[in-house]
Amino acid sequence: MDTRVAVISVIVENGDTVEKLNALLHEYGDFIIGRMGIPYRARKINIISIAIDAPQDAISTLAGRIGSLPGVSAKTAFSNQKGGAA
Repeated sequence: MDTRVAVISVIVENGDTVEKLNALLHEYGDFIIGRMGIPYRARKINIISIAIDAPQDAISTLAGRIGSLPGVSAKTAFSNQKGGAA
C-alpha cells in the first residue's frame, strides 16, 4: 500500500465540534502517527497538528471531513516521499 506522510493543521473556533472531531480522529487512528493540541485561551480557539502516514486519498478525505465541521478549518502539507508504511 503506497502511503504519504503529511501534517494536517486544524483550527477549531467552535468548541461544540470537538466531540465530532475526536470521533473522526479515532476513525483514522490506525494511520495517525501523533497529534498535538494547543488551547489558545486568549482567542478562545484550539490549534491542532496531526501527523499521519496513510494513502493520499485517506489523508485528503480526513482533511475534508475535518474542514467540513462547523467552525473548523484544516490545511494539509504532504511530504514529497512516497512509499509503504513502516
